[in-house]
Amino acid sequence: MFGHVIGLFSSPESEWKKIRAKLENGTCQYTMLVFLLALLPPVSGFIGTTQFGWQIGTAEPVKLTVSSALTISVGYYFAIVLGIFVMGYVIKWMGQTYVKSVRLSEAVALAAFVSVPLLLVGIFMLYPILWVNFLVGLMALSYSVFLLYSGLPIVMDIPKEKGFLYATAILGFGMVALVGMLVVTVLLWGVGFEPSFTR
Repeated sequence: MFGHVIGLFSSPESEWKKIRAKLENGTCQYTMLVFLLALLPPVSGFIGTTQFGWQIGTAEPVKLTVSSALTISVGYYFAIVLGIFVMGYVIKWMGQTYVKSVRLSEAVALAAFVSVPLLLVGIFMLYPILWVNFLVGLMALSYSVFLLYSGLPIVMDIPKEKGFLYATAILGFGMVALVGMLVVTVLLWGVGFEPSFTR
């Protein structure tokens, strides 16, 4: 399972082919990968925001209370897991336009493996430095997009040209979903679920 993670960074094209072969014979284990790697950002964020806090300029570090950080971390974990499975369903649904048939297992596996870089950089939240987190997050997002465009044609067994259109449609949906999640977060903060700070 974690061998695929290493392979996606060292030789992505050949690793996607291995993943496809395992998906075809039903031996690809990706759900445990989702549940385990999804722990990295919330746990790191919990530790970072309660123990170290983040600092803007020369001001004192801003920390969250333990109860507030715990609530946010639990919600964050479930949002990540749900988001991956929803993206899998969307990939399957959109596949009707580009592929004859897409199995849900293939679609969710694709969503899971594409999200790996974004989940791994969650470790940087242990010590939240805003500009470092932003730059590392941007690099991870770029690599996830690369994995989507390179892996989708292989996993779905379609030509690269068709895969490009399919991946672009998925990326567009993902961006809209991200904006939607930000709106929901702002609305939740407005009705009493805002973070509590120690100072």
